[in-house]
Amino acid sequence: MEQRAKCVALVGAGVVLGSMSTFFLLELLSRRKSLPSKDRVKNIGLNGGAIRQEVSVACSTSDRNDGIRGSDLLKDEIVSEQLTRNIQFFGFESQTKVTASYVVVIGLGGVGSHAASMLLRSGVGRLLLVDFDQVSVSSLNRHAVATRADVGIPKAECLKKHFSSIFPECSIEAKVLLYDNLSEEEILSGHPDFVLDCIDNIDTKVALLAACVRRGLKVLSATGAGARADPSRIRVADLRESTNDPLSRSVRHRLRKHHGIEGGIPVVFSLEKPKAKLLPFKGPSGEEENPSDYQIVPGFRVRIIPVLGTIPAIFGQVMASYVVTQLAGFQVEMEPVVNLDTEHYQMLHQRLIEHEESLYGTAVQVQVDVEEVKYIVKELWHGRSAREPYAKDVGRGMWRAVKELMLVRWDSEKPASVSNLILLKFMEADEHESRTLNDIKEKEPEFFQTVTTVLKRAQLEFGSK
Repeated sequence: MEQRAKCVALVGAGVVLGSMSTFFLLELLSRRKSLPSKDRVKNIGLNGGAIRQEVSVACSTSDRNDGIRGSDLLKDEIVSEQLTRNIQFFGFESQTKVTASYVVVIGLGGVGSHAASMLLRSGVGRLLLVDFDQVSVSSLNRHAVATRADVGIPKAECLKKHFSSIFPECSIEAKVLLYDNLSEEEILSGHPDFVLDCIDNIDTKVALLAACVRRGLKVLSATGAGARADPSRIRVADLRESTNDPLSRSVRHRLRKHHGIEGGIPVVFSLEKPKAKLLPFKGPSGEEENPSDYQIVPGFRVRIIPVLGTIPAIFGQVMASYVVTQLAGFQVEMEPVVNLDTEHYQMLHQRLIEHEESLYGTAVQVQVDVEEVKYIVKELWHGRSAREPYAKDVGRGMWRAVKELMLVRWDSEKPASVSNLILLKFMEADEHESRTLNDIKEKEPEFFQTVTTVLKRAQLEFGSK
């Protein structure tokens, strides 16, 4: 009975403390809201007649937070409580890095608005929001925060207005601008920690990505999110890996042709083939007409691509997650894009058996099946030779060259197990088997360390020797 009474007392004390904490935080919030406001109200005409009332904050969000960054911002009791789950996940020092960061988001539609929203909610301390377009009724199926009351106002201003009530301590600047050569300096100056490319126009996207590479800025690009429905097929990988996406193909081609950029740019893309095409453009008469005759901005799409609102939202969430973990220094191993099917893995398994029989006279020490071969090839070596300088950058040539790859033992004195098999090209395999591990360790210490680290991971995950 005494033990039970103690438990009840502890639970009761916890409830009281929790209630007091909540009351205290609510009291702080209410005091902040009661501070004298410099807001002013103005009327704006909308669509030639309807009047909308808008609050214009005289002291902008960025003005209120000027100079308050990182750990100083986290000293604020409300901010630290709002970000407490992030702090618990990353740790205080890593969350401080996020809060001290400056991120630029260009393109604030379905993808960009969700990315920006989660960057804000994750505690990024400074945001620059850029878009030349306005909120439309049809964009409400995928926009992160816009309401019908926001229709007709610039997307950048719409986000800033809503964001100021979610995380008012964030320094937010909104620019109603079209990104081009003239606005590049205004948008990309200030040494941002990350740039998010959420633009759906090819020329503008290519220009932005090339500028970021030229300036040495970290950039994450979103490819086509329209006409897709399968969220499980969304990936983050190098631009060279983004297959089944017409926008990616055009961007890759132009970056290579006009700027000499082969890759090195992470992108969010879908492995799913588009389920629909651009809809035909119909003019005021209802007849199909040339869409270029109605372009407000030259080169920008007038025709409409069908969009399931959930997919751009998930694209944006993925972008935000990638950027926040990068800013925090939190290592995330992205699933490799290895476009091999079961027949390829069966072929590699059979090739291993035949090689063992040829080299050792028996395949009795082959301790892997086809499923384990799939794990080795896909998860450990990302579909490329262990000697590839960038084994994680899986290009289109990888699955074309699978006939040149084989699995061989790393240590010839140990069985062909999950933790002792490496993927090599034929000639590399012959050379490897003519050398000792001590020779490799002495002459190629970096390669030796890379392989042993990967195989140790396999040993931990499979418990093999």
